Amino acid sequence: MASPASSAPGGVAVVGRKEMKLLERSGFLKGSRGAKEQLSLISSCSDLREAVEGALHVQECVPENLELKKQLFAQLDGIVGDQVVLSSSSSCLLPSRLFSGLAHVKQCLVAHPVNPPYYVPLVELVPHPETAPATVDRTYALMRKIGQSPVRLTKEVDGFALNRLQYAVIGEAWRLVEEGVVSPGDLDLVMSDGLGMRYAFIGPLETMHLNAEGMLSYCDRYSEGMRRVLKTFGPIPEFSGAAAEKVHQAMCAKVPDGPEHLAARREWRDRCLMRLARLKSQLQPQ
Repeated sequence: MASPASSAPGGVAVVGRKEMKLLERSGFLKGSRGAKEQLSLISSCSDLREAVEGALHVQECVPENLELKKQLFAQLDGIVGDQVVLSSSSSCLLPSRLFSGLAHVKQCLVAHPVNPPYYVPLVELVPHPETAPATVDRTYALMRKIGQSPVRLTKEVDGFALNRLQYAVIGEAWRLVEEGVVSPGDLDLVMSDGLGMRYAFIGPLETMHLNAEGMLSYCDRYSEGMRRVLKTFGPIPEFSGAAAEKVHQAMCAKVPDGPEHLAARREWRDRCLMRLARLKSQLQPQ
């Protein structure tokens, strides 16, 4: 994989070295090589042609800015050969907006990872309408090989799958708080100590299947109630104003928004995800 060099490669190297050693100590370092050897194989440069020389898969990771990404892929399009996969880490920019007009469009797709990817292995593979099936197959195989969990979207859709589900949850969570139905803290408990407990291991469709005598039984039993409740969902929230201030104050009471507090909470989150990932690996069905 290759990406343009950071504007602060020294700082990136220090952070990367710390994280790699932590992953090695915790047993989450992927691949057959140790952290020291892997780090010795990583280099940075300021020349794009040099950065991607010899690459078979280029994973773009620049900020989520459409024009910046399009400019980068236009440059890559004039550099790479016919066997190189050009992949974007975009979380919601449509492939048709990123890659249209490129000579190598058949080699392009979005491969959206989820942070932090060492503990949250999902990668969404989203093709451009002209992406060759072989490009998706190669990227799927690569992601499996490096220990990720790729999923294929058969066509592009705004937000892909993960963010469409995430935004649906966020939207209804916001409405419930804005309408005074539940406090921000209790709303988060509904997910962390409720739905999230089982969704950490099985998805919503399998949950339906298991919560009755199979999917058809669930639909027969609960579809009327689901339709009734879904019809009561309100308009898309603005995510601003008094509701935003209310949620902000509740979140800051739990985790102050200073950089040091947020960083500490993220580290705690990552440690929890590390333990959950280890547990899930031990509980995989045979």
